[in-house]
Amino acid sequence: MNTLSTLHGKLPSSVDLTDPRAHAIVIGSGFGGLAAAIRLGARGYRVTVLEKLDAPGGRAYAYHQDGFIFDAGPTIITAPFLLEELWQLCGKQLQDDVDLRPMDPFFQIVFDDGKTFDYSGDRQRTLDEIRRFNPADVDGYLRYLKASEKRYRVGFEKLGFKSFDSLWQLIKFLPNLIGMRSDRSVYNLVSRHIKDPYLRQVMSFHPLLIGGNPFSVTSVYSLISYLEQQFGVWSAMGGTASLVKGLSQLIEGQGNHILLNAEVAKINVDNQRATGVTLQNGHILNADVVISNADSAWTYRHLIDASKRKRWTNKKIEKAAYSNGLFVWYFGTKGQYPEVPHHSILLGPRYKELLVDIFKHKHLSDDFSLYLHRPTATDPGMAPDGCDTFYALVPVPHLDAPIDWETHAEPFRRAIVERLEQTVLPNLSERIVTSRMLTPLDFQNRLNSYKGAGFSFEPRITQSAWFRPHNRSEDIEGLYLVGAGTHPGAGIPGVISSAKVLDGIVPAPETIATSKAAHG
Repeated sequence: MNTLSTLHGKLPSSVDLTDPRAHAIVIGSGFGGLAAAIRLGARGYRVTVLEKLDAPGGRAYAYHQDGFIFDAGPTIITAPFLLEELWQLCGKQLQDDVDLRPMDPFFQIVFDDGKTFDYSGDRQRTLDEIRRFNPADVDGYLRYLKASEKRYRVGFEKLGFKSFDSLWQLIKFLPNLIGMRSDRSVYNLVSRHIKDPYLRQVMSFHPLLIGGNPFSVTSVYSLISYLEQQFGVWSAMGGTASLVKGLSQLIEGQGNHILLNAEVAKINVDNQRATGVTLQNGHILNADVVISNADSAWTYRHLIDASKRKRWTNKKIEKAAYSNGLFVWYFGTKGQYPEVPHHSILLGPRYKELLVDIFKHKHLSDDFSLYLHRPTATDPGMAPDGCDTFYALVPVPHLDAPIDWETHAEPFRRAIVERLEQTVLPNLSERIVTSRMLTPLDFQNRLNSYKGAGFSFEPRITQSAWFRPHNRSEDIEGLYLVGAGTHPGAGIPGVISSAKVLDGIVPAPETIATSKAAHG
């Protein structure tokens, strides 16, 4: 049986429509969708995952170009125990299929004036780095870590796997949220403990990795600092694609399927209940439950008729606040840059002002900051012999900004080349041997991301927990949501946790009256 079947005109013969098991359709094969499929399969569902692209992964797709391998999106792996749990559900061990390597340092932060900070999991080395900038902030950092741990214990361990699909659940947890001062931003919390302006940037940039503005995202997300220190930052040999491959094989081992080139045109709804999907090619696939790993805003706006929606109306979707967009430039070089670590963050001269330009003014600034990924620092196999694989990721405004990316992408790429040549990659323009770009327009058209936002809804306090689209749809019975746009939010731990939420809200398959006639 091959789990990766390409859908061209008819269903693969391996898909048994007479299978009596309750049927779950999962729309999208990002980490959230793959994790949901595994959890549903472990509970006894027959699962069909539908993927628009020609390979699984969604934002974690991998590009193979001129001998180079580019992880399209997520590259930073934290909370590996969440992945281990998925393998254990299938009676297997993660380490048998995926080789995770610890990152040291986690990140190297390069400031605009040339100063650097190596952020790592080694406590003493981190304290020594802090001491170089401001000795008085050593104790403040330790206090901040305690504040981060407090938010981890509540925000991750207690709230991360709750469905939050009733107002009463929110009310019950309000004392916890108030106690954590969730109304304060991550930057505000950091600043209460750390005074040096450089160190404030080091300790507060993390929300940008999940589409949040450190100056407006709830301080609950400071839990990331403790999460990293406690469980490390990891990279997968073979790239993030090796994780996607391993998860896909787990689904295959359960007797379930991933259908490729199978874009969903709409979710079929009868009497306010999801009954299956209609594909772009006209195929109708019936199901007992439907799980959407597509962008939540896109799911409601484009896959469900407006007449079927009461809470997530077109107006509400349009007025919501969305994460930043992303400009990603993938490139390979002849020769290597051995002094550049696996993960680097190059900060521009402005911090708060730049974020205001991105999130509020929707202005594309010349003094951008960027994340530089060099996986060949850990895995030389990601590039031909003697070469390096990179991508540069720049937070930019989403598509509400008046930016014509079809004409502006190449000039912006050249600006990135100039910045990198001036900082960490000298003579880069002479050494580029392969190149490709991804803009917010591609996020919209290729990945079905509403407004081309990189991480769906912005994770501010008024769009968190109960205020986000619920894991169990408020509008449609039998429809469930996973991924960055639902609870608990973006990032690999967040989207995998959203699949774990399903265990408490999707009914057991044996309680569902499966109709063989419904499957044709």
